[in-house]
Amino acid sequence: MAEWSLWFRLVVCVLATWRLAHLLALEDGPFDAVVSLRVRVGDGWLGQVMDCPYCLSLWIAAPLALLLADSLSGWVIAWWAISGGASLLERLSERDATAPAPDHRSGE
Repeated sequence: MAEWSLWFRLVVCVLATWRLAHLLALEDGPFDAVVSLRVRVGDGWLGQVMDCPYCLSLWIAAPLALLLADSLSGWVIAWWAISGGASLLERLSERDATAPAPDHRSGE
């Protein structure tokens, strides 16, 4: 990853953060593995974090920000940027989820 440009690394980190946060919070996962994990963690602090893709994005983005930053202040900014980008994607996916599915049978 070191040879990738900074912008490309940022985009990859944002996409990876969004994908993992969305999977853990809102999907069943392959073979219901994520559902089983959510049941095991219960309703405590970790269970509440796992119910929120926005909360998860903060935790997932923190280590990924190390791939972008070379100082503490740079890490904080990268952390917020990755989580913010993932949160924006989550908002956009929520909006799309409320739209009616296209009818591909009509041929249009």
